[in-house]
Amino acid sequence: MAGPLVLAFDTSAAHCAAALLSGERVLEARCEEMGRGQAERLLPMLGEILSAHGHTWADLAALGVGTGPGNFTGIRIAVAAARGLALGLKIPAVGVSGFEARAQGHAGPGWVAIEAPRGMVWLQRRDGGSGGAPDLRPAAETAALDAAVLWLSDLPAAEMAVIIARIARDRRHLTLPRPAPLYLRPADAAPMREPPPALLP
Repeated sequence: MAGPLVLAFDTSAAHCAAALLSGERVLEARCEEMGRGQAERLLPMLGEILSAHGHTWADLAALGVGTGPGNFTGIRIAVAAARGLALGLKIPAVGVSGFEARAQGHAGPGWVAIEAPRGMVWLQRRDGGSGGAPDLRPAAETAALDAAVLWLSDLPAAEMAVIIARIARDRRHLTLPRPAPLYLRPADAAPMREPPPALLP
């Protein structure tokens, strides 16, 4: 007997990644590398995956979405799509961070590391359950940490989408808040320093 059908996706980096899960079976896991254009490509790609396996949006039991950290615009695209689809389809959407996805299946303590600009890295200590607040440190410090370092960059994006789908499948019956972006730093865009021009009457 087929299990619940779960569709998960992530656009937190320069890609569109998605996975379709039927119970324990991975029907498809796909990643399309792209520096831009995720907003235009994401929903058509998801529709293609469903159609290729004889399913429609109405067959879905839950959605999973990567919430970051990562590219601001990419995270917003995926989270907004998940919220809109969940509302329209009346199914749960489960948000999963990159820290949680990378730590999934790792037994014992460890550090999840996500690369940041300028030679820095975001680190989160994981002890088999939820982690603490991420900490920004120089990447060189990872060599002296007291447990295994799990780099998010070592996890292929398509595989991460599968992990997100499995977490969403297992949590679909829980009462969870709507997926929200995980932003660890302020946006690069700076506010205007000069006052706006006066409007003429």
